[in-house]
Amino acid sequence: MHDGPVPEGADRGARPRPAATVMLLRPAGSPGARDGADGPMEVLLMRRVRSMGFAPGAYVFPGGRVDGRDADGGVPWTGPGPEEWARTLGTDVPAARALVCAAVRETFEETGVLLASEPERADEGAITLDTSPEDWERDRLGLIDRSRSFTEVLSRRGLVLRSEWLRAWSRWITPRAEPRRYDTWFFAAELPPGQVPRDVGGEADLSLWTDPAAVAAEWEAGRMPMLPPTVASCAELARCRTLRGVREARRDIVPIEPVVRKVGGQLCVVVPNGVDYPLPKPGATP
Repeated sequence: MHDGPVPEGADRGARPRPAATVMLLRPAGSPGARDGADGPMEVLLMRRVRSMGFAPGAYVFPGGRVDGRDADGGVPWTGPGPEEWARTLGTDVPAARALVCAAVRETFEETGVLLASEPERADEGAITLDTSPEDWERDRLGLIDRSRSFTEVLSRRGLVLRSEWLRAWSRWITPRAEPRRYDTWFFAAELPPGQVPRDVGGEADLSLWTDPAAVAAEWEAGRMPMLPPTVASCAELARCRTLRGVREARRDIVPIEPVVRKVGGQLCVVVPNGVDYPLPKPGATP
């Protein structure tokens, strides 16, 4: 989501584009084992390169816009089906399918972590998938340049998307005053065993695991610039305390659309809970 001031003459009624983002979680200090559900946890954050036209230098979760091919009905799939996801996300079935696929695809493109497995192992607890070899890297780059589809990559490798590894968390819509708007569904997912996020370059120049409870102080001190939904989501994760807490959290997926207004002479994003998030000044790099 874009947090810059509105340029003169910008379209104030821009239609938000659908997007999906994933809060990737693991037990604190763990290299990726699916254990420690009752201990401290960490969330993966990525810092966008400063040359990006959108949110340069901001810490974000992996994610991005929905691609038209994400609605492909041929994606091999386990867990809740698109119909159930549509009820959970508050969308129609094609949109739900596209959002779930976009969440998994974008996470793989940006981190190398793939929420998928072999179908015959879909009910097993310990599943290891190594996406670091060169042939996997070709697939990842092919998804980015659109020379390969997500359905093709999974089907050719005999893998299924594990929708049960995703948990719907929230939905944020960019304020109406912004020229570039997104309708973003947030998901939580635990890091699959054996997989390790990679610094793959592209849109991010740094990836780090951090305690979600430490994020607010870092943001307030100006050491970790973030968009309001990222700060708010980390605060919600912190209140859950553990992976088990995240698994058991009750979430109502309703649209959250902040407004932009001046607070104390400074332009801020104001969310429904009354929290003010100051916007960067025109031309400033967060």
